This record gives sequence, C-alpha cells and structure tokens, in this order.
Amino acid sequence: MTELNGQVALVTGASRGVGRGVALGLSHAGAKVFATGRRIAEAELEPSITAIVCDHTDDEAVTKVFEQIEQTTGRLDVLVNVAWGGYERMVEDGRFTWMLPFWEQPAWRWDAMVTTGVRAAYVASQYAARLMVSARRGLIVHVSSWAGKKYGGNTVCGLAKAATDRMASDMAHELTSHGVTVVSLYPGLVRTEGVLGAGVFDLSNSESPEFIGRAVAALAGDPDVARWSGSVVVAAALASEYGFTDIDGKTPRPLTWAEV
Repeated sequence: MTELNGQVALVTGASRGVGRGVALGLSHAGAKVFATGRRIAEAELEPSITAIVCDHTDDEAVTKVFEQIEQTTGRLDVLVNVAWGGYERMVEDGRFTWMLPFWEQPAWRWDAMVTTGVRAAYVASQYAARLMVSARRGLIVHVSSWAGKKYGGNTVCGLAKAATDRMASDMAHELTSHGVTVVSLYPGLVRTEGVLGAGVFDLSNSESPEFIGRAVAALAGDPDVARWSGSVVVAAALASEYGFTDIDGKTPRPLTWAEV
C-alpha cells in the first residue's frame, strides 16, 4: 500500500459509493482525510476520517469546508471530486427515465449532473488550487467516466463527463507550472450499493469502491505524478502501472471499447 503519512485529502460526495471508497482507500494509505456529502453523517466511515456535512451546490457551505481544513491542518495535498447527483432518482413513478432520449428527460437531471457535478467540482477545485499553488504541490482528481468519450445512454451524462475531462485538461494547463497535477480518473464497473442492488450486472470484472481509493493513493504517492497531468487515467490500468490490487487480491482488467 502507498504510504501517504502527513498528506491531507478531501473527498467530496463521500457518503456512499465511489466517494466513500476513495475516502477509505486514502485513509488506509495513511492520509488525513476529510469527507463531505449531504448525508455524510449516515456514512459508514472510520473514526479517523473527518466527516463534514456539505451540499456542494451551496457555495457558502463549501467555503466553510475549506476554512475548516485550512484552520485544522494548514494544508491540502489531495482533492478528489466525486460529488455527483446523476444517478439519483433513475426511476420516477415506476418508470426508468435515465436512458430516455434528451427531449423526454426531466429538466432537474441537468442540475443533478451539471450543477451537482461539474460546477461543484469546479468550485471545490478553485478553493483547493489556492492552497496548493501557495504550497507548490498538490493533486486534483476528477472522477469521470467513459460516458465522456462514448455514448452511454444519456445525453446530459455524456455532456457532463466530457466537460469534466476538458476541465481537468485545462486546469492542468494552468496549474502544472505551480506544481499541481490534475487528472480525470475513469473507474470500471464499481460494486457500489446501486450496482449491487440492481442485481443485473456481470460482476466478474468489477471493482470495489476501495479499489478506486487505492488508485488515487497510488497517484498521490508518486513523486513523478506530474507525468499524468491533464490526462485521463483508468483505475485498472493504474493498478498494472503501480502494482496494487483490489481488496480481494484481484487485479481488474481495463475495459475495452466494446465493453464500455
């Protein structure tokens, strides 16, 4: 496991799923972790993780999160943007609406994906960058997905993820000279509560949420992490690069285009 003793990390959207797994993975690697989410008080997190209730559409609440981190630790080494409302309320009135054509989509889904998603990551990154630039070190990870590069059944989702990838690329352009690395991270099929509850997925090549945390920890512990700046990195490919495994000891295979 990567040793991140002394490093401070913030994981947004950590109440469950990938965000919770990332918070646990970074904590297990030795980082001091702050975790935010609207329902973070209900999350099953370890006592060493500092949970802060935060709705990332509320800029004042976000400000208070970063003030607490700065006052408590005086630094921030890693920001992982996971907060995202795109997979909520996929079924409405007994109807699965998530994969409807864009002209039949409920308007609220734009806000769930773009406001509680792209904008939330942008605002959090602004605060993080101010701390990281002054320290001339840091890593910002935007959790994205293959939907940014290939149609995945929802136009707004594709738009949001493509925007996330471009945001990472452009932020990296502006931050690399300040010693700060920015990447988009693509998980594979993750065994989140929603995926397991659906009961319809082939989990033979799936990943635990903690596996995504191990991928972030590997990046954070790499003294040459700047080589990835501005790029899309795939969690399963990073496992081969850095030599870590999933919590079950397996190494998931990176998805092919046909499988995505």
